[in-house]
Formats: sequence, structure tokens, C-alpha cells
Amino acid sequence: MSFLGKKYLLGSKTAEKLYKSVEKLPIVDPHNHANVAEIADNRNYSDLWQLFAATDHYIWEILRKRSVPEKFITGDASPEQKWLKMAEVFPEIAGNPVYEWIHLDLKRHLGIDDILGPGTGSKIWKKASKILSRDSMKPMKLLEKIGVEVMCSTDDPADILDNHGKINKSAGKILMRPTWRPDKAMNIFQPSWKEYVKKLGTRFRKQIGTIEDLIEVLRISHNYFAENGCLASDHGVEVPFCGCAGKKKAGEIFKSAMAGEKISCEDCSAYMSFILGELAELDAEKNWVFQLHIGAVRDVRKKLFVDIGPDSGGDVSNHNIDILTPLKSFLNRFDDRLKVVLYCLDPGHQATLATVARAFGAKVSLGSAWWLCDTPVGMRRQLEYIGSVDLFANFAGMVSDSRKLLSYGSRFEVFRRILSDVLAEMVNRGQMPFEVAESLAVKMCYCGPKEFFRL
Repeated sequence: MSFLGKKYLLGSKTAEKLYKSVEKLPIVDPHNHANVAEIADNRNYSDLWQLFAATDHYIWEILRKRSVPEKFITGDASPEQKWLKMAEVFPEIAGNPVYEWIHLDLKRHLGIDDILGPGTGSKIWKKASKILSRDSMKPMKLLEKIGVEVMCSTDDPADILDNHGKINKSAGKILMRPTWRPDKAMNIFQPSWKEYVKKLGTRFRKQIGTIEDLIEVLRISHNYFAENGCLASDHGVEVPFCGCAGKKKAGEIFKSAMAGEKISCEDCSAYMSFILGELAELDAEKNWVFQLHIGAVRDVRKKLFVDIGPDSGGDVSNHNIDILTPLKSFLNRFDDRLKVVLYCLDPGHQATLATVARAFGAKVSLGSAWWLCDTPVGMRRQLEYIGSVDLFANFAGMVSDSRKLLSYGSRFEVFRRILSDVLAEMVNRGQMPFEVAESLAVKMCYCGPKEFFRL
């Protein structure tokens, strides 16, 4: 089988036939970390490093694993020097999905078939430099070429959403929708929390002195996002809080934190639980989708955090986290009132989430294999399991969860190929007719998420 050829990830003729049914479907991406300002500016990318690796933590981590100095990852080396250093070690990371994603991006979107390695890095850089200068390589044209119908960025409640409107006006349709991500208002344990609360108050011209003030400002922000096309919120938590803590206690904790007093872990949890419940109430009122990303243990590598800062590749998973106890309380509070998508970082949690989604009916769906599970292996295991425990038809759909524009092509392609192969195996074993598998594939890749997220 040729590298990334027509049979890539497809193990049978049935899989190849199924893939043809979904290969050209438009891309609906309900969750990503798109650089909205970059897309709105619609300028050519300066170089391959900017397009492929400047914001990609996956690449940063695998380069560190091959002992590449930080200077050539997040440091002051030139983009070309960083690219060439990556090329030196790139054959050594084969087997990791980054190897496939990078080559898919080069092949599918830049038309470069060369295999990245020590002897080809410079050649590919020069080829790409000419290609990236074309008008067809500007962000808006690339999104059109990839086939993105609609995508949902991740945005802070204090953000101004003018660039979303600019993109949609340029596209002549609703291409980019915002997603409300209020983690900074929740994360009272962060040293920056107090300053963020002040920033939020300034943004909406309201003094925030009590927890009631904070909830009111968040409601104003929520309304503003709705006016600008938002249909979903997103919440990143290490554990899914129950959402049932009392307002009085949370208010006392809020005042103590604003006064600069030290807050205990127990009080942090009580405050965050109350806030999460209030945020979910806002979503329920507007029939938004409440996305819950569970289990990321942040910034465990202190050297990275101190030298570079948060979100630099020092996050891990922990299969020992109890997700069921708080999640059970949360979902019972909002049972049949709130659309919820559950994503987990650790594969060990997938079984629990599948049974929970099954128990709570049509409004609770499983999200795509996330982060460390966002691989051909992780996708396959998730799909095989949820198909037998929950339902394929209720799957919330693939999301890129990416900062890189080209990922909307490569990651969705990998997902569609894996899905086609999983369903094909069931067809070949006599578990379902081909026509049913084909209908499921189309629903999971396009119709299902579009309907669930109201896109």
C-alpha cells in the first residue's frame, strides 16, 4: 500500500466504497481554536513554520521527545531554521499521527509529495515558499478549497466579535460562528482570575463587586455572543463539577478571592461548581449546546510552565479522576433541558462516558476522540465502543480542536477514513447492510452534527 495513497487507513473494498460516500462532504467543525483575526485579515502565510507548526503543541512535544533544543521550537531561531531542525528528526517520529498529518497537509493542499526528512527539508521549504505566495493560498481560499461549510471558533466572554462578521461578509454566508468559553471566569484558583474579573467588568462597563454582578455580566456577554451567531459554549475542566453548590457560599468565596485572600481547594471547587451550573442555565435558556472537555491536567511540567508559560505542551491525562459522581448530579439537574457533548482526554474514561450518554438520552452526546485520543488508534477504539454501547447515530461528530487551518482537511480526512473502515468491518462481518452503514457514515460526518449544533 502506498504512503497516504487511495487505500490509506482503508482495509477493504467495502471501506473504500464507504469512504467515497463521505470523502467530498462539506466540513462542519463545531469546535476549533481558529485564529479568527488571521482569517479575517486574509493575508498569505509567510512560511511553512507559521502554517504548520508555530501554534501546534503536538509538534512541539514530539520535537522535544527527539531532543530538539527549545530554541528551534518556541525560541528565537528563524522559521526556516525551525523547519529544517524539524526535518532532521521527522523520520524518527513515524507512527505518531503528526507524521501523517504533516504529510497530508503537504500533499493534499500544497501539492508537495516529497517525504520530509534531513535531505528534503530545504527543498520542501523552497517549493512551499513559492506556493504560499499565491492568492489561492490565502486563508479564505484555503477554507473554500478544503470544503469548510461552517466552523465554530473558541472565544472568551470578553472578546469583541467583529472579525467573525468580517469573515462572514467576505464569504457571503455564515462561515464562522463564535463559541463562548468562560473558563477564565470559573478558574478562581488562577493568579490571573481577579484581574480577569476586572477586565470583564470593564469590557461591559459594569463594576463587579459581588457574585450576582459577575453572573449578570456573564449573561450580558452570553447575549452578545448570541446576537453574533453563537450556538454553543465550551468548558475545559479537570473534573466535571456537579453544578449544585449553593449561591451564598459561592458569594462568600468570591468576595474573599476579590479581597486577595487565599482560597482553599474545597472552596475553589464550591465556587466553580456554582458558576458552572449558572453557565449551563444560560445555555439551557437559549438551547445552546454545552460542550464539556473533561480530564486535562494542566501544566504538569514545571520547567515548561516557568520558561514558556501555560499551554506550551505540558498537559497530561489521568485515568484516576472520578468523573461519574459529579457528572451524574450535573446531568440530572439539566436532564432533558440542556444539550450536552462530553469529550474525554483519557481513553480510560471513554467507557464511562458512553454508558452515561446512553443513560441520559438524546440530548447527551459523545464528542469525538479528543487530544491524546485524536489518533487513528484512538478514533477507532472510540467508534468501536460507542457503536455497541451508545449509538453511532447520536455521535456529536468530528471536531478539529485545532489552531491550524489546514487541520480542517487532514484531521477530518483521517476521521472519515477510520469511520469508513470501522463501519465496513461491521458490514463485512454481516452486522449491518451496506446501505445502512452508508447512511450512518453520512449522518456522522455531516447531517448529525449540523442538526445537533443547529448549524
